[in-house]
Parts: sequence; structure tokens; C-alpha cells
Amino acid sequence: MRNYLETFHILSEAEIDLFEKKVTRKKIRKEDFFIQEGQVCKEVGFVTSGLFRSFYYSSLGEEVTYCFTFSNAFVTAYSSFLSAQKTVENIQALTDVELLTISREQILELEQSSTNWLRFFKHIAEQEYIKMEKRILLLQKETAEKRYRDLLTNHPEYLQLIPLHYLSSYLGITQRHLSRIRKLISN
Repeated sequence: MRNYLETFHILSEAEIDLFEKKVTRKKIRKEDFFIQEGQVCKEVGFVTSGLFRSFYYSSLGEEVTYCFTFSNAFVTAYSSFLSAQKTVENIQALTDVELLTISREQILELEQSSTNWLRFFKHIAEQEYIKMEKRILLLQKETAEKRYRDLLTNHPEYLQLIPLHYLSSYLGITQRHLSRIRKLISN
């Protein structure tokens, strides 16, 4: 985590030391949840190893996977975390996960202690917004085949680590359609 924080060139060594003192180590077993629908998210996690998927239930009661979080990334139910309202999302471990967590109160304390923390959290929020916007545009603008090819190019790790039924949901298609696309591309 220290190496990750240092890559931004925003925080001092002392600020990173303070952060490390505030985090709590957690382990979440495969298929268990970081947070579930109906709960209020009160913490942010930094994934040191493992893989999460984020999903919600459609109005028809179907699971819709919209995000995967790998190692060296932050994870939270962001809207709930900011608003202190109940979340509609679920964040589930697809593998055993190890993470470092920090509470909302401790993050607010960090923000009060230094403007560098405000700059850092702003930067992270901006990155997440850009990632979300790209995802929405890809889903709305491109064909399923193009979305799959985008994964092949930009996130080949998804194809190796994520079960096909979650991957097809993430792409907004049925598992059968995904199989056809994979067959077409491999020929």
C-alpha cells in the first residue's frame, strides 16, 4: 500500500506513516461480502490480494455485475460511503481477499490534518469518475463484440480469473452470447 500511495507524489512520508497506523488488516473469505445491499458503508478498503466483484439486483431480480476490484486498488460502496445512506450494491469476494480498511471517521480526520489528503482523495475520486464514464460509454456505444475485444486488450486478467457468468453479466450479455463471441474471435 505504501508503494501505491507514493506513486501519486502527493503525500509525505509522515502522512503515509499516519495512514498506515490507522488501517486495520482484514481477511474476507471467498464468497463472503465486504458490504451488502441495505447496509451503510462506513469504511474504505485497500485490496492487498484477491478479487472482488460489485453487483446489484435488477428490477427483475437478476444479478448485474458492474465492477471488479483487483489487488492494489481501493474498494468501497462509494455513494453509501459519502451519503451515509443504505447501499443498493453488493461487494463480494471472488477469491480469498486480504485488505486494509480505514473508517469514514478516520478519513475525515486525515482530511482535517492536511490538504494533501484532500488532494489525494480528490484525485482518487476523479480517477474513479473517469473509469465509470468510460464504462458507461462502452456499454451504451459499443457492440458486445467490441466490449469483449476491449477486455482482451485492456484487462486480459479478467478473462483468466473471472467466471464466465460474471463476465457475461459485466459485458451486459448472456453467457451463451459470450460463448459465441469467444468462438468467433478465436477462429
